[in-house]
Amino acid sequence: MPSLTVPQTPRYVPALPTKEKLQYADLAIIDLSKAATTEGRAELAVELREALTSHGFCYIINHGYTQAQNERMFDIADIPMSGVPEDEKRAYTGDSKKTGIFQGYKPRQYWHIDAGVRDQHEHYNCNRHVYSLMHPQALRPFLPDIDAFVRHNHHNILHKICRLMALSLELPEDTFVKLHDFDAPGVSYLRFMKYFPRSEEEEVRTKNVWMKGHTDFGSITLLWSQPVAALQIQTKEGWRWVKHVENALLMNIGDSMEFLTGGFYKATIHRVVQPPIDQRGYTRLSMIYFSFLNDDVRLVPLMDSPVLQRIGVKRKCEDDVAPTMKAWRVARISAYGASDLQKGKEPGIEEEVLNGIVVKHYN
Repeated sequence: MPSLTVPQTPRYVPALPTKEKLQYADLAIIDLSKAATTEGRAELAVELREALTSHGFCYIINHGYTQAQNERMFDIADIPMSGVPEDEKRAYTGDSKKTGIFQGYKPRQYWHIDAGVRDQHEHYNCNRHVYSLMHPQALRPFLPDIDAFVRHNHHNILHKICRLMALSLELPEDTFVKLHDFDAPGVSYLRFMKYFPRSEEEEVRTKNVWMKGHTDFGSITLLWSQPVAALQIQTKEGWRWVKHVENALLMNIGDSMEFLTGGFYKATIHRVVQPPIDQRGYTRLSMIYFSFLNDDVRLVPLMDSPVLQRIGVKRKCEDDVAPTMKAWRVARISAYGASDLQKGKEPGIEEEVLNGIVVKHYN
């Protein structure tokens, strides 16, 4: 018989929100509770379009999880990092450079950041079909929580955003929902990620950058807000911090959605840097749901959109050579933190060419 009691988790206590006066990005707030009605979705589609064409990031509130559920999930997110022995972690370590898939552990110092310095963050990646693979012993009692969380992100948050994006392009409302079929071949996944403080020498050598400026390569990213300030996005005014909002999540689009919209919605450049002074010395725990289009979707503009017909599109490559979602995912994951980057034409930009397409990294 199933247990009638909910397994208790060790408590993860994050740092308090920073009191430093930082230059924050002015991001829109999308109230997802309005998506329950036709009128509400029409209103939100306009708000989302404005948010994605200005900053490319926005907050999502009233997403269906309570503060208590949120806190429990962050407690669970720390278990793979703090509750699993190192030898067991090694048994569940993935090899994304060879497989082009994030699954299991990515250990610390796996990626090269800059000037010979390697990363100091660890993550545990879990495919959206949570029970399809084995997990560390300490995490197994919490798989029902994780499975419910993944499905909530996919069906109750991602799919609602997909409907709003379709409406914003004057496409049938289910256009992007069909392209994010939970049961179709694809690898949308949940990531539990923990950043650890670095040495002063490492901070100097990398100019305080923990992860270089980059775009996500999936379609839509859902990042659950947490209090340690470190995320910055590139705006017209320069780099701006992203402020923590209690029980909210941040949404941004990735490369594949930029492909499908012909550049109308652009993948936003963002990076992770050393936290402000009053949060240094603390770890930074994140929960991220990375969504990807179905593997067989070809990354070409959706020219059935009246919006794209009116404004025109900017293709990254010709349609006949455009990669599928699977090909683009494998290329980006395999190369990240492993390939030799070349200096770009613009200052502070490094480049690599994948599938004939230039990928920029902002250092």
